[in-house]
Amino acid sequence: MPQLNYHHLRYFWAIANEGSLSSAARRLNVAPSSLSVQLKALEQQLGQQLFERRNKELHLTEAGRIALDYAGTVFRSGHELIETLGGLSAGRQILRIGAVATLSRNFQLGLLKPLISREDVELIVHSGALPDLLGQLDAHKLDLVLANQPAHTDASSEFQNTLLAAQPVSLVGRPVKRQSKLRFPQDLAHSLLVLPARGSTLRSGFDALLGAANIHPMILAEIDDMAMLRLMARETSGLTLVPPVVVIDELNSGTLVERVRIPKLCEEFYAITRKRKFRNALVVELLNTKTLRKRLSVG
Repeated sequence: MPQLNYHHLRYFWAIANEGSLSSAARRLNVAPSSLSVQLKALEQQLGQQLFERRNKELHLTEAGRIALDYAGTVFRSGHELIETLGGLSAGRQILRIGAVATLSRNFQLGLLKPLISREDVELIVHSGALPDLLGQLDAHKLDLVLANQPAHTDASSEFQNTLLAAQPVSLVGRPVKRQSKLRFPQDLAHSLLVLPARGSTLRSGFDALLGAANIHPMILAEIDDMAMLRLMARETSGLTLVPPVVVIDELNSGTLVERVRIPKLCEEFYAITRKRKFRNALVVELLNTKTLRKRLSVG
């Protein structure tokens, strides 16, 4: 059985973290040429190129990103060995997820629930704008992006979209006495609304429905973060446009009530991945589980 040269692995880890051969060489107090030889030896042993040079800078390849994850696990385990004298702990799998800021936290929790309590899994979740997250996915810094719209794809695209769920969308508000049934869309001409920010697919669909009916409501707030939208729904006297999954706890407790479900409008949730030679087993497990639809079904 071939044996991994951990000396070479340490050098690779230093190059990846420093971002260049010269910086890593200074840190390790070795010549850059010697470091380059050690890196090539590791690449030959693994049978994979770990870096590619773009614009005179070193960038991890997909194989390099995977090797860096394993290297981190190896060195953390070594530290635990020294600290506890208890031997190596069980290896942990890492899943790096990007989630757009407008995505429901409740939805994310429902999707990731099977992995949260597993001691062999480390979850790393980043929140941000979709273009930034897709850039990190393309650079192999993320394994999966969760979004409420698909990534643009064409013949040359490396992105793959998986539709996870399509949730209904409602107007919700605080309960009041003698509440009459809300008629959609005509009653919205006299309503105060809290809406998702312009540019989102949810907001665009809602605006199109009101525009077709020539309805112009008064807008109290436009918010691009679902967590803040949830808080506003609880605090404002107006109506808030959200998928029920966002405020499911408030609906169950009676803090909020669903005034009307919007016809012909739904919020879609996508998992965006990149075509890869080495697929993260946790991504496969997460997206292929037979209970996926059951976990994500709401209302």
